[in-house]
Amino acid sequence: MRTLETLQIDNQFARLDETFYTRLAPTPLHDVRLVASNPDAAQLLDLDPAQMQRPEFLDMFSGKKLHPKFEPLAMVYSGHQFGVYNPQLGDGRGILLGEVVNEKGEYWDIHLKGAGKTPYSRFGDGRAVLRSCIREYLGSEALHHLGIPTSRALCIFGSREPVQRETIEQGAALIRLSPSHVRFGSFEFFFYNRMEEQLQALADFVIARHYPDFQQADNPYAELFRAAVNSTADMIAHWQSVGFAHGVMNTDNMSILGITFDYGPFGFMEDFVPGYICNHSDHNGRYAFHQQPGIALWNLNALAQALTPLVPQQDLVDALRSYEGRLLTSFHQRMYDKLGLANATADDQTLVTDLIGLLSNNHPDYTIFFRRLSRLAHDADMAPVADLFIDRESARTWIQRYRQRATQQPMADAERLHRMQASNPKYILRNYLAQSAIEKAEQGDFSEVERLRVLLTKPFDEQPEMEKYADFPTDWGKSLEISCSS
Repeated sequence: MRTLETLQIDNQFARLDETFYTRLAPTPLHDVRLVASNPDAAQLLDLDPAQMQRPEFLDMFSGKKLHPKFEPLAMVYSGHQFGVYNPQLGDGRGILLGEVVNEKGEYWDIHLKGAGKTPYSRFGDGRAVLRSCIREYLGSEALHHLGIPTSRALCIFGSREPVQRETIEQGAALIRLSPSHVRFGSFEFFFYNRMEEQLQALADFVIARHYPDFQQADNPYAELFRAAVNSTADMIAHWQSVGFAHGVMNTDNMSILGITFDYGPFGFMEDFVPGYICNHSDHNGRYAFHQQPGIALWNLNALAQALTPLVPQQDLVDALRSYEGRLLTSFHQRMYDKLGLANATADDQTLVTDLIGLLSNNHPDYTIFFRRLSRLAHDADMAPVADLFIDRESARTWIQRYRQRATQQPMADAERLHRMQASNPKYILRNYLAQSAIEKAEQGDFSEVERLRVLLTKPFDEQPEMEKYADFPTDWGKSLEISCSS
């Protein structure tokens, strides 16, 4: 493991010309202090977790006295926000401090969220608040341990500096780790500004860093777009399978690598409501849960438009046409895994479709339904599952169909249930759990943040001492509203 002084830092993005960013040091928070640290994320950097407790870590990563090898900069990009093109966005409250390369040869961007004003802040204050940092810290770890590609969170810095949102809140900052911060909107910026040389340079950068094999292809840029289509389809399928709603799927929040990032008003769907809206600012439901697959395709079309100077139109069209099939194949496979069906047949698609209809009409708790189903042996009373439904008779009819199908499996019943429990989490980051941790943290008690982080590292495991965290949400927990400012 490495110390702060021996981190391997190689700031490749900073080698691009300055049309891609503005060099800028962060403005540190007043009275800044470390309030949460993630040892699992530290290992991505080959950093000894104990190093995060050193005063030098606080200085180097919060912006007080940067690591001598960091080259801080604010990235420029544009994007479609709620379907409307905004010509210049950029890092309005974030600074890319530098890039660490670990012993596996993996590059990790070190991004300080809440770093103060930048030239792209527009009317914003450049700050983040404790509430939003805790939500991203826990949310990104929750998705990672569910197996969903995502940015990671290294630590949270707290302060007593007041920040105005809907109310006055405590200022904070978060260190986000990601293999890349290049977005669909990064390409849109250079396309709409007719900067084709920079557009190509950005594509070359992504290919060289993440897809070096594409450099031997007839058209590396067509391969890059196909990879974006495939990784995005797989990510969305995984979101839908666990009930995750992102909340703000603007093109500037879409990763070119198909990973989840830019956490804002996200939420895990509790009662199964396809039109679940986790962002209370999304008045028309553009980014509702059931809209996510279509919005991802809309965003990929926007990316395709930005790549037209580099990729033949037919290649773009062919890649876009492959999206739906890739998404459905990935989604159905995840649903078969959730149902413990190892030898899926054509009729199983109907079984899944009918289940989604049943869930939509009855609104049971999505996570609890699948977890209980994963404990329902062939000869067990089906009441614990059926009683989750308003229409118990229809639920029993579907369960009986499912049981009949499950008997055709080439495995013992115990193995089927074991496989199902490995695909159906018992613990998710429910909004009320995050809110409870936030309220304690705002009073200076960060123990619940750490307790949840540890809990969410094993979402599929039985954790008897943490059983209450798998309960149905409280009434007040179901009514929480999450804003973009989160």
